[in-house]
Amino acid sequence: MESIAHKIALKFTRVNFVPEKVTNRYYNRGNLVQIKSPTTTLTTSSSRNTRLFSPISVSKGAAGAGAGAGEEPELKTIPIGDPVSSVDMAPHDPILKDERIAGIASAIRVIPDFPKPGIMFQDITTLLLDPKAFKDTIDLFVERYKDKNISVVAGIEARGFIFGPPIALAIGAKFVPMRKPKKLPGEVISEEYSLEYGTDKMEMHVGAVQAGECALVVDDLIATGGTLTAAIRLLERVGVEVFECACVIELPELKGRERLGDKPLFVLVS
Repeated sequence: MESIAHKIALKFTRVNFVPEKVTNRYYNRGNLVQIKSPTTTLTTSSSRNTRLFSPISVSKGAAGAGAGAGEEPELKTIPIGDPVSSVDMAPHDPILKDERIAGIASAIRVIPDFPKPGIMFQDITTLLLDPKAFKDTIDLFVERYKDKNISVVAGIEARGFIFGPPIALAIGAKFVPMRKPKKLPGEVISEEYSLEYGTDKMEMHVGAVQAGECALVVDDLIATGGTLTAAIRLLERVGVEVFECACVIELPELKGRERLGDKPLFVLVS
């Protein structure tokens, strides 16, 4: 019988994977996901070099960002709904009803015990290895954004660099990379955004975009929405209109869509 923890993991990944004897820890977009109650809650803790969750409810007495080796990271609780089947892969956007979605979702695999034991990693490299699924992904975005007068496709480091350029080329727009600090040469403007334990910055080249242009912001996945909101603010500061944000995957339990405010979000797999 499929365990509740397994079902909850499937709710996050929306793809099938071979049952493994693992702990109650899973890995999504650099975040440790620990099943704490079989039906009502899950807890999360941040790992390094990742996009972190925004505060929700933090347990007392746990180790913080400066915890020493061997200490448990700080955990927090996020309520979730009932577990769902892995075949429930309908996209969030109701206008997108396309048979290509199932193939895209099934091409995204889960790697158990990476980067360390007990962690389940959502891996899009298998999507990139599947020419049809990768082409379908790009085609679905292009079909949506062609003829929309979009002149800028802004891709968020790092996996937004994979999907953004082919979309930009197909719709006749320029590609603008949004990067972490000290990665872009030359003069940049930056926007600070909040992490669970501090802040980080998103940077863009001065002169890469002009006031009055229309932009699409692209990333592979939206979790809490922190980097997407930073990218939106950067563009709007210089007078660019943000048409929409586009992601391959959404983790709706983390409510990143709400953080975007009135900016529309389009996803393929939710």
